Amino acid sequence: MLATEHDHDTEQGFATLVTGIISDAQKLAAQQVALFHEELKHDIEERKNAAIPFVVGGVIALLASIFICFTAAHALVFVWPELPLFAAYGIVAIFLSAVGGVLILVGKSKFDSLHPIAEKSVKALKENVQWTTKT
Repeated sequence: MLATEHDHDTEQGFATLVTGIISDAQKLAAQQVALFHEELKHDIEERKNAAIPFVVGGVIALLASIFICFTAAHALVFVWPELPLFAAYGIVAIFLSAVGGVLILVGKSKFDSLHPIAEKSVKALKENVQWTTKT
């Protein structure tokens, strides 16, 4: 009888151990999903913050180019009366295109400096899924 009781206790202990391991793995996976969600939210917020100056710079450059083009072109014609009006508009447009290009490059560099979305969490989550499917 002692051997049967000991085998029964060993089986219950092993089953409890396996159940505990599976439960811990499930908790770990759930925590990593929650961490992934938080990192994703944080990355989206960073991207939004990087996009704001990019978009605002583009809109301001567009509006400024409309008003400044007229003013600067007419100022050039005023300073050099022999300069045709279309040439004055061309000079101003080239200058404003350069300024707008610089603003776009600044916004692009901010986007390029951001890291891929939740890279570490995705890797850890994949490892846990592989580990849990092996058991």
